[in-house]
Amino acid sequence: TQLLARRYKGKLDQDADEFVGFVVEGVTRMQRLINDLLAYSRVSTCSGEYVEVDLERVFADAVANLESSIKDSHAEITHEPLPRIRGDATQLGHVVQNLLSNAVKFRADEPPRVHVSAKRETAGWTIAIQDNGIGIEAEYFERIFVIFQRLHVREQYPGTGIGLAIAKKIIERHGGMIWVESKVGEGTTVSFSLPVRARKG
Repeated sequence: TQLLARRYKGKLDQDADEFVGFVVEGVTRMQRLINDLLAYSRVSTCSGEYVEVDLERVFADAVANLESSIKDSHAEITHEPLPRIRGDATQLGHVVQNLLSNAVKFRADEPPRVHVSAKRETAGWTIAIQDNGIGIEAEYFERIFVIFQRLHVREQYPGTGIGLAIAKKIIERHGGMIWVESKVGEGTTVSFSLPVRARKG
């Protein structure tokens, strides 16, 4: 579809160009959905080794991958020293990047301010991603972790509605929990716990 769009752009009338654009957008959205569904289905069957994971490196990689959206939104992202834990590095990277991406995406009028903290608990670590975004009503705290659940129309905030469901599945696979605290108009904090010695779920 993208090849057809490039080949015939400007050679057809405006309505045809617009129609081709809709087709390309739909195919792109469907491909993104398929990729996210595959990622969701593979969480439990992933055979990745649990190794020592440096969350400082995971955080740095996520920020680098989100460089464009961070720059466009003028976001300020800070963090406290992050620990090393045992787990699946690729999957934990997915969780951190998804939560940072959401913190930047669901912003209010002012530029996003995102802070990542880590707290040592008796059984492990709690990592929290706090933002100053639009916030979430309490009645939706559980719903946002359910696959395909969206609180906003796609045109306002694009996405497939699967990212947090994947994050929840990954954290639970590591023997942890994920939850949200938020106030509408004030911001959101998404936290997840990881045991000292993560177990494969």
